Amino acid sequence: MAKQDESMDKLNTGISAQNTRKVSEELNKLLADEFVLYLKTLKFHWNIEGKDFHALHVFLEEQYTDLQTIIDEIAERIRKIGHFSNGSMKQFLSDCSLKEHTETGLVTENMLSELVAMRDLIDDFEEKYEDSGSSDFITGIMKQHEKMAWMLRASTR
Repeated sequence: MAKQDESMDKLNTGISAQNTRKVSEELNKLLADEFVLYLKTLKFHWNIEGKDFHALHVFLEEQYTDLQTIIDEIAERIRKIGHFSNGSMKQFLSDCSLKEHTETGLVTENMLSELVAMRDLIDDFEEKYEDSGSSDFITGIMKQHEKMAWMLRASTR
């Protein structure tokens, strides 16, 4: 038995070591997406231009601050279920489904429209991996992203 699997037995979460391993893999993918989204938001914050500069600059600062909290919570959730979270750019870029934003000079509307993305893992965590805690955790993150997406959409009109 691997060392991490042995430590899983000590956690006594009621979730099998195999399922927590799968959940941690999915959470690490989500962590990668959130980190890339965080970096994109920072870039847009730094480079925003236009008549609504100040309002959008402040708005994007709120967004990346919220993303910092989400990133930390995901990494801590991975640790809570007995696994290690990724933390290198190489790992994030390998695991993420979002693409880095390398262009410059985009107009505000294009910047904001690119910030809306997230995968739905709730059913998999609940039904496939029998991990209600992670399912509930992802539900909370989805609610945060729904609010962020709504605010982003409202800002581009």
